[in-house]
Amino acid sequence: MYKFIFLLFCSFTVITANAQKTYTNPLLPSGADPWVIYQDGYYYYTNSTGHNITLWKTKNIVDLKSAEKKIVWTPPATGAFSKEIWAPEIHYLQGKWYVYFAADSGNNVDHRMYVIENASRDPLRGKWVMKGELNLPENKWAIDASVFENKGKLYVIWSGWKGDENGEQDIFIAQLENPWTAEGRRTLISAPTYQWETNGDLNNPNDVKHVSVNEGPEILKHGDKIFLIYSASGCWTDYYALGMLTASIDANLLNASSWQKTDHPVLNNHLKIVCTQPGIIHFLNHLMVRKIIFYIMRIMNRGRVVVDIVRRVRKNLSGMRMAHPTLESRLPQELSYQFLPARLLQTMQEKIRCLI
Repeated sequence: MYKFIFLLFCSFTVITANAQKTYTNPLLPSGADPWVIYQDGYYYYTNSTGHNITLWKTKNIVDLKSAEKKIVWTPPATGAFSKEIWAPEIHYLQGKWYVYFAADSGNNVDHRMYVIENASRDPLRGKWVMKGELNLPENKWAIDASVFENKGKLYVIWSGWKGDENGEQDIFIAQLENPWTAEGRRTLISAPTYQWETNGDLNNPNDVKHVSVNEGPEILKHGDKIFLIYSASGCWTDYYALGMLTASIDANLLNASSWQKTDHPVLNNHLKIVCTQPGIIHFLNHLMVRKIIFYIMRIMNRGRVVVDIVRRVRKNLSGMRMAHPTLESRLPQELSYQFLPARLLQTMQEKIRCLI
């Protein structure tokens, strides 16, 4: 889901044969729903712009500011997929590039998943072709789709509604016949049931009163386990958190009982004075880079978004372990006071606190 991001930051560790370097940089002036893939020596990055699909290409992921950049797809002025272009993901599947994204007609209830395809080896070249709507089973409201492979089969996971009315977002899974066609039934594998998943009051007289949320599912495979990390509670609240499901790689992933939910958030708001909250998460993994975990940390001041930061957390190789988020010992120079509310934000013991 589009997250009203002001600044995009990233912190991670690059492993080379000779040295280990840590970078903490503001990468771009904006960037909701970050997604990165590594292919043939290049990183390909994308994020939500709300109105098109833009790709960045670079050999150095910390150098996005100067990376080659191209708008590869622009929606039509009107129609089913003309508005609210959310959470694009680029994947290289079966020798072609695919971008999955959510869009609607300008009416939120119409939100569905769509797919574009490019046969070029370089996704910034060649022609992107609209494959159409990803025909998810039961044809209900859907956003935040992600695709992964296990045991030679392709799967799609997404956030959606059980029925036709807003009020709850759940995580579903289905199998793919090919990169643009779902098959069979959908299986609900996570619904917001714990208290930390159900913060979602809305103060809009033209909308529903409350939405409980599970969204933004992403997959990390390690050893004989599959970890699914998702965002829980409303992104508009002070309590946006990350939850986790775990399954065996040998399990029937279309069986809901194969997925075990951790009963507590694996990453959440832990500061008592200022609300810092993780958001959409993304994993990047290749031979020359230690597993990078991107997540958006949102700093709130009485319900108002002050800034969102993409951070790295460590992954324990024996399983999935996440720590509470921390910030740098000082605000980046690029974060000028024009982004801050009247009450100044200061850092104290590597935590940002709101001075009331």
